Amino acid sequence: MSDKSKELSASIRLINNRLNFEGSVDGNIPVSIDYTPPLGDNLGYTSLELLLLSISSCLGTSLLTFLRKMGKSIVNFKIDSHGIRRADHPTAFSKINLKIEIHSPDVTDLDMKKIIQLSEETYCPVYAMVKGNVDIETTFEVIRTE
Repeated sequence: MSDKSKELSASIRLINNRLNFEGSVDGNIPVSIDYTPPLGDNLGYTSLELLLLSISSCLGTSLLTFLRKMGKSIVNFKIDSHGIRRADHPTAFSKINLKIEIHSPDVTDLDMKKIIQLSEETYCPVYAMVKGNVDIETTFEVIRTE
C-alpha cells in the first residue's frame, strides 16, 4: 500500500483537436486545462494559473493548520496571488506576489509573521519547489473582527 503523502499520480488527456486537456489526480474532480488563443481556446486554466493556485493553496493550508493548532479563530481567509512573467521564452514567472487577508478576533501580526516564515521555510512543498527560481513576496493584512 502506498503512502499518498509520498506519492501522487496525475493524468491529462486531450479533449479537443487543439490544446484543451482534462486533468485529474487520484480520482479527484477533473479540471480543464487549456491555452490562450490562437493556440488554444481558453476553455480552462493555463498551467501557470494552476501554479498560482497551487502555491496559494499550499501556503494557505499550512497557515490555517498552524493557526488552528494555536487555538486561533478564523472568520475569513483569502490569498490573492499575482504572477509577473518574463518577456523572453520560457515565459516563466519572474516574480510572484502573495497577499494574505485574514479576518480574526485573535490573530496578531506577530502570529502571522512567525507562521508565514515557518510555512515558507519548512512546511509548504510548492513554495519550496518554486523559491530560488522565482522571487516570491508574501504580504498580509489582519482584519480584526469581534
